Amino acid sequence: MKSLRNPNRRPTHPGAILREDVLPGLEITQGKLSELLGVSRLTVSQLLNEHRALSPDMAMRLEKLLGTSAESWLHMQEAVDLWEARQQPDRFAGIKRLPASAAA
Repeated sequence: MKSLRNPNRRPTHPGAILREDVLPGLEITQGKLSELLGVSRLTVSQLLNEHRALSPDMAMRLEKLLGTSAESWLHMQEAVDLWEARQQPDRFAGIKRLPASAAA
């Protein structure tokens, strides 16, 4: 699927969405968010500061708390993960595509 997003720009981390949009919109603190989600303040802090990837478990917690879909949160994280992997083409340089006949 073709994206309208600039492929040279890192996608927005889901933690940034929570930090910049969700917390101010709900007028709650990181501590309150951690309490509502049933996770540690450290977990929330690492996510909000983009030092931790959003897990399926956290996506489900956000779905329950915010009424959003877990899939939307995971798609955001997936976009970040794939973008970061694509920034390291040397890691995949030794992998050659199979001929069409071998792939079938």
